[in-house]
Amino acid sequence: MLAKLTAALIAYGPLGILVLAFIDSAGIPVASGMDALVILVAAKAPSRALLAASMGVLGSLIGNVVLFVAARTGARRFVKDAQPGDKQRFRKWFERYGLLTIFIPCMLPVPLPLKVFVISAAAIGTPLRTFVLVILLGRAIRYGGEAYLGVVLGEGSGPYLRAHTGHLVGGAVALFAALYALLMLTERRRRRAI
Repeated sequence: MLAKLTAALIAYGPLGILVLAFIDSAGIPVASGMDALVILVAAKAPSRALLAASMGVLGSLIGNVVLFVAARTGARRFVKDAQPGDKQRFRKWFERYGLLTIFIPCMLPVPLPLKVFVISAAAIGTPLRTFVLVILLGRAIRYGGEAYLGVVLGEGSGPYLRAHTGHLVGGAVALFAALYALLMLTERRRRRAI
């Protein structure tokens, strides 16, 4: 049934992308990859590429906020049962790496468990405004880049991605390392200032 719904929504182009991105980000996996859909719409209708990317960003943002709010509401009930030491250790870890752990899977099409980090961010009390900004930035880079790729390469986008998977994964690892190094440098400076 979900595959039929996905196929029907794909026919709607950018509006279908909005709905599918919402469903996928709210926690229900869809049968078709959002990334492939954005590239496909951009390749077939370059004039609609920006709209397709924007709908992907908007749908994903709304879906992630729904998941975030639901997790925050549910977490209040369960956080009371956690041991104080465990809760503090997790909070420190997420405060140290939290936004990076949300930003990287949000930006990269490499399958990382974004939903786990969305739920974790909600459970430890990450401010909604900060969460929204990270999701917006990550998804804008991701879907904007995919729409650009679809426009530039057209129908050749799929073979290009398959041929350069290693380079893309290497670039993702390099980006993660650079962001991690920046995070460590910032933390070191903050400690010196104290």
